[in-house]
Amino acid sequence: MGNDGGSIPKRRELVKNAARAPTVSELKATVLESQGHAWAHCALSGDRLDPDALVSDWKGRLYNYESVLKGLMPADGPALDVSPASLGIKSLRDIVRLKVSKEEKRWVCPLSMKELGPATKSVYLVPCGHVFAEVAMTEVQEETCPECNEAFTAENIIAILPTNEKDIQRLEERMESLRNRGLTHTLKKDKSEKKKKRKGDELEGSREDNTNGNKSKQEKKTKTSDSRVAGINNEFAASLTAKVLAEQDERNKRRKLQAEAAR
Repeated sequence: MGNDGGSIPKRRELVKNAARAPTVSELKATVLESQGHAWAHCALSGDRLDPDALVSDWKGRLYNYESVLKGLMPADGPALDVSPASLGIKSLRDIVRLKVSKEEKRWVCPLSMKELGPATKSVYLVPCGHVFAEVAMTEVQEETCPECNEAFTAENIIAILPTNEKDIQRLEERMESLRNRGLTHTLKKDKSEKKKKRKGDELEGSREDNTNGNKSKQEKKTKTSDSRVAGINNEFAASLTAKVLAEQDERNKRRKLQAEAAR
């Protein structure tokens, strides 16, 4: 401190340096590093991704199939901070098994032979799961998968690990549309929605049964409202007695009308 030819930085200089916004190059490097990790590690377990057991959700995140499967199984211990449910995965219908082409140790696009990863914008198709470089799919403009010939639509081209706000919004709108149709990311029926509907139907049926039961009781009460059977506590006996009395009243009415007609 002093007498060494150096200088002590002033506070305003320290604050100025600390508040400096990162440059575009630094931001790109940070994003690339983050993408590189996401392309290599399971978003659920953090383990290295297995290309032979690779799956993805509707947001384009990458997982190992086994990690998702284990996470969906009921556990006796405390709930994990990161679980399939916390990431929006309720069942295996919410993930697509990906089919990645490989060349030696690289993941490549089978059309362009570009290496797949953070430096290449990549997509996969639903429902087949084949993975391609986005630029290759844009150029071929097919309506069936170039690898397996399974039909697909433009909305079911899923960006892998998207960073562009437009891509993220498109995936959100797609998933909202699927939910409104009772479908999952894999285009299969959402069983959880069926359970909710079934439960709602059961509640509605219960309400109808209660309504019908109350109506039946009211009808019985009406039928037995005759003062001549008011003292009969047994519902069956009261109903039967009321029926007999009603028939008797009807016969008496007919006799009275016949007698008046004969005069």
